Amino acid sequence: MAKVELVNIFKRYETAADFTIKGVDLEIRDQEFMIFLGPSGCGKTTTLRMIAGLEEISSGQILIDSKVVNDLPPKDRDIAMVFQNYALYPHMNVFDNMAFGLKLRKMPRHDIEQKVKEAAQVLGIEDLLSRKPKQLSGGQRQRVALGRAIVRNPKVFLMDEPLSNLDAKLRVQMRSELSKLHKKLKTTFIYVTHDQVEAMTMGDRIAIFNGGIVQQIGTPYEVYHQPANRFVAGFIGSPPMNFIPATLSDDARTLIHPEFKLGLTKKFGPALTGYKGRNVLLGARPEDFEMTDKVEDGRTFQARVDLVEPLGPEDHVYMALQTGNFVIRVSPDKKMTEGTRIIIRPVQQKVHLFDPETGAAIL
Repeated sequence: MAKVELVNIFKRYETAADFTIKGVDLEIRDQEFMIFLGPSGCGKTTTLRMIAGLEEISSGQILIDSKVVNDLPPKDRDIAMVFQNYALYPHMNVFDNMAFGLKLRKMPRHDIEQKVKEAAQVLGIEDLLSRKPKQLSGGQRQRVALGRAIVRNPKVFLMDEPLSNLDAKLRVQMRSELSKLHKKLKTTFIYVTHDQVEAMTMGDRIAIFNGGIVQQIGTPYEVYHQPANRFVAGFIGSPPMNFIPATLSDDARTLIHPEFKLGLTKKFGPALTGYKGRNVLLGARPEDFEMTDKVEDGRTFQARVDLVEPLGPEDHVYMALQTGNFVIRVSPDKKMTEGTRIIIRPVQQKVHLFDPETGAAIL
């Protein structure tokens, strides 16, 4: 159990013109389930590998349990890493795979057997200890990889996209099992993924990476409902947040679009002072639109139904404006028809505004 601190971390490879990691500052609390989330190439796995000691840092400090570990080899950092490809030894059975690290430490045989059996019981793989990896399913191999980490009783678990090789149904099951495992072990977890569903369902907090920079750190609720910038707003959510270009009126009370005018609530207040008469981006999630039969000046606008995607419990309806498409979620019983025009009312308290140049949230 330990706190992990990253202090102004930079990383640049010798052959690279620019830094891969650019000044990451992050504190991961003791016993926290922290998610590193972002698109491919954003720096999340590199950051994880630097914590593990598998990558050198160019500058900055990494602390585990308040101890600087920059120069410590991986074996001395008291961490355990679970890889995407499981990294099991094919010639060893499950017991020996799980016990391998303990044998290297020359732990007594009796203690090894006890730790392996306890971990196998936690993971529900007691009856698999004599099997070879090739005799296991993907989910079982993943549990063995987790078991190999658990027996070491590390201060920190590092996981690099451990569920990405599993089918969709098994991923859902393993998400739940990993969350339960975290609560049972009461240990710090740092988990890398590009899957926002994994991040939202498992993480206590999420660090969202892009371009080697942490864009926002927050709870699943915070990054979804209070995005720090356009990137976070567009990356979190499926379908992602809609962005509609508009101009703020001179009194900062109305958004002006070629096809509608939309009044703003007082929640933005003084934040809009510097944007009077300027272009802004209106942001609204697909579920934050309501259909209505009544036109209300400053509250509703009309748009044409361009495409309907039925998904069972809901339909995704793509709407067309002069400035581009946006999508709303509706109940299937609305029975939307392509080509028709409908009246839309954004939920005023849930709309966002963003600076079109910097992408920063205006609030």
